[in-house]
Amino acid sequence: MVKTTLEIEGMMCGMCESHINDVIRKVVPDAKKVKSSHSKGESVFISDKEPGEEKIMAAIAETGYVVHSVHTEPYTKKFLGFLSF
Repeated sequence: MVKTTLEIEGMMCGMCESHINDVIRKVVPDAKKVKSSHSKGESVFISDKEPGEEKIMAAIAETGYVVHSVHTEPYTKKFLGFLSF
């Protein structure tokens, strides 16, 4: 699995975040845990394989936002493990 972080300019509110999330889900069908933050200027999601940067950047640009960077890194699920009392 891969965690992708997009640095995006132009998001101003929760509705902007929703638009970006919808675009990401459309362009990356296996995207999970899609979260955008207008205050941080970023969107983060997890997918099974590394998504195509150009495709994401072009789709987001069509909506009027600007992607400044795309960063991917390996993602592993975090487990709480066994708790002992």
